[in-house]
Amino acid sequence: MKKILITLCILSISYTAAYSQKLIRYKLDKMLTKGELESNPGHKAVVFSDGKKKGITFTGIIWIKGLEFNEGTIETDLRGRNEFLKSFVGIVFNTADTSTYEDILFRPFNFRHQDPVRRTWSLAYTSEPDYPYTKLRKENTGQFESEILPNPVPEDWIHARIVITKDSVQVFVNHMAKPSLTVKRLGGYHGNQLGLLVFGNDTPGDFANLVITPANKNN
Repeated sequence: MKKILITLCILSISYTAAYSQKLIRYKLDKMLTKGELESNPGHKAVVFSDGKKKGITFTGIIWIKGLEFNEGTIETDLRGRNEFLKSFVGIVFNTADTSTYEDILFRPFNFRHQDPVRRTWSLAYTSEPDYPYTKLRKENTGQFESEILPNPVPEDWIHARIVITKDSVQVFVNHMAKPSLTVKRLGGYHGNQLGLLVFGNDTPGDFANLVITPANKNN
């Protein structure tokens, strides 16, 4: 019996070591005040408080200083605006510079659009500059964009969980068990920067409750 217990303890320790991951919570509002976030040139972020949520509002790209990320899970609350072709919010990763990256992009103005085709453009993956949405939409229709079901209210907060592996990306929206988008990653390795993205004619977007869990390379 003693031998069995020792064996079980060893197995438990091995399991924990193999599958433990370091979850990091980022308080974006406090980080901005402390100078731990960096905006791309010509853009500025500000702190906001919305009920229980505290975060940042900005346009452009926000970089987390000192963060290196290649694979793992990103969770965040984000909110765009219901302004047609003016509100795009998401994340950029595998980033070398502001024109070379992969991204996951939400288009809130399409969430409940009356045109069913536009609703299938609510959520998208691209790999810039070689695989922009125009190329993927034309040559791989329906593979790298999707509708989000149930359709979120465009002006509401949404929760996104983005799981990035070496070969694929999955996006889970509003705690749904089924991913809203699953894609094969395109392009090769560019860099290890990760950023929060808002663009579209200076229309701002909001981010709060950022949690990052880098992949355990020992798995």
